[in-house]
Amino acid sequence: MKITYIGHATILIQFGDVALLTDPNFDSTLGRFLPRVSAPGIALDALPDITAVLLTHAHADHLSFRSLQALPTTPVYAPPAVANWIQKKGVDAAQPLHPDSTVEFEWGTVTAAPAVHAGQRYGIDRWRKASNMYLIDTNYGSVFFAGDTALTAETTAMVEKRLHAEGRTLDVALLPIGYAPSWKVGFRKGHLTSADALTLFERLGARYLIPYHWGTFHHVTATAFDAITELRAQVPQHHRGGDVHILEPGEAFDLALPTARS
Repeated sequence: MKITYIGHATILIQFGDVALLTDPNFDSTLGRFLPRVSAPGIALDALPDITAVLLTHAHADHLSFRSLQALPTTPVYAPPAVANWIQKKGVDAAQPLHPDSTVEFEWGTVTAAPAVHAGQRYGIDRWRKASNMYLIDTNYGSVFFAGDTALTAETTAMVEKRLHAEGRTLDVALLPIGYAPSWKVGFRKGHLTSADALTLFERLGARYLIPYHWGTFHHVTATAFDAITELRAQVPQHHRGGDVHILEPGEAFDLALPTARS
């Protein structure tokens, strides 16, 4: 299994002949005012053939219409209201994936669970606020992709039900890290701080943590590098710091399993 950090929440997950892409955003700016500070780790036109796209929610940093429309036709799984919206925007391959639902493939499964994150694009479109997290479970390993979420007692439920209950271990946790000033008291109601990501990593019992949501766009209340600077300071003191792999855009993590599971 090979995991490549492209930037922000855009990650390429490859195993066998399968290539999954999360929250594709190759835009040069976020909205009109926040320029991209690092180029995509893989250019959009240099991507391998994509088997499926996993889209978590409608926020502009996770949902880029330009990027989706530029991709060759491939299934795009998203919360139902978001899937309906991007279909109307010309992404005909968009397919709804309800929380607590699973789509099966020859190579494994993708299961969705609700994230604790108000994901609507604008203040008035609350019918589009649903956000998904995804568990990718294959013969080559398992990957949890959190999108954006808060840390709650339910955040681990999907992994516990589908892996832990069968005596299996999650291989890779892909978790967002965020930074907020002390005055932004509501931040953790819908996001993970770097410390929260380390806590969730432990609760998931994953073999490895790869953080994302950094180094790509500046935010209104933080730079693109504040969260990763904080995480880098925390990792050396953490008892599982050696299992945290921080990937620069374009860098890949190769996870070799002894044999493919049957």
